[in-house]
Amino acid sequence: QVQLVESGGGLVQAGGSLRLSCAASGRISRFTNMDWHRQAPDKAREFVARITADGTTAYTNSVKGRFTISVDNAKNTVYLQMNSLKPEDSAVYYCRAVVNGRAFWGQGTQVTVSS
Repeated sequence: QVQLVESGGGLVQAGGSLRLSCAASGRISRFTNMDWHRQAPDKAREFVARITADGTTAYTNSVKGRFTISVDNAKNTVYLQMNSLKPEDSAVYYCRAVVNGRAFWGQGTQVTVSS
């Protein structure tokens, strides 16, 4: 069983920045990949960013150049640095870990960007 705890969400003005953290209960280095997803009200959950075990990253087009995913293996924590935030980035952000073919989710952290 893997436990994930997100933090770092909050209210920010458009153009501002936030850094989300996802602390994992085990060694991140054994995970196949870790992702960030988000879900806005009345919308489906969508993929935002991924980092694989070998450090390869991927982003959805709408956040490329603004968001950066990174990992601190010593702290078993994955980060999502979000810059130049827009109101349409407002959502609950979820961390997901894939290990041994199984996916585990965190409880989510709210990000609200005011215009």
